[in-house]
Amino acid sequence: MSIPTPPPAAQWAVFLDVDGTLLDIAATPYAVVVPDNLRQTLLELQQRLGGALALISGRSIQTLDALFAPLQLPSAGIHGNERRTSEGTLLQPRINLQLLQQVHRQLAEFAAQHEGLLLEDKGHALAMHFRLAPWLQPEVEHAMEAAQAAMGERFTLQTGKSVLELRPSGASKGTAVQAFMRETPFAGRTPLYVGDDVTDESAFAAVNALDGVSIRVGESAPTQARHRLKSVAAVRAWLRRIPPLDTGRLLPA
Repeated sequence: MSIPTPPPAAQWAVFLDVDGTLLDIAATPYAVVVPDNLRQTLLELQQRLGGALALISGRSIQTLDALFAPLQLPSAGIHGNERRTSEGTLLQPRINLQLLQQVHRQLAEFAAQHEGLLLEDKGHALAMHFRLAPWLQPEVEHAMEAAQAAMGERFTLQTGKSVLELRPSGASKGTAVQAFMRETPFAGRTPLYVGDDVTDESAFAAVNALDGVSIRVGESAPTQARHRLKSVAAVRAWLRRIPPLDTGRLLPA
């Protein structure tokens, strides 16, 4: 159920998902386009917020930096499993890289045998994309479940839009938001999170628990977010209009 968007009592701390929120989803993760004016929008927003702006993504931080160069924003990558603080400190999980490389070889062989599949290596996680071959979803699920069993309880399967991802356990986009909110310049502000799919629900829950503003992109999917924006284009336009203490116009969830 939607609640009225409250006027912020203090400056916001803004957390933004990337794919499906800031960037239109493409056929493959390598085909996305980052408009130059989006970089400028993020830079200006970061300045207005005194630095309290972070990207929270399923992509790796290294990939985020490449996409948004020359910007290097505070970021959480791989669904909260790695994080760069506002001071530039990079925090990454400790994992069995040798075992992950072995699983990588097995999944790469599986992908090579099925046209339309794409295995994305994120360094600390592996994502199997089947957007170009949606009929292969059952086979992908079986292969990824076997990979998770091989990795053990320290790894979990993360579902997304036409993707299954094997990633370290114990972190989420929600835990990333919580960690940022304990640090300068985010601490003491009202958190605002914008995201578009099931991987963002933990962040919506974290922000709601802090009496913040949670926004889901899209009009139909069930969500814990309390507000909605229609599309990526609507998010970009809304970000450009945000003055420091204005919640803008949101659709009811």
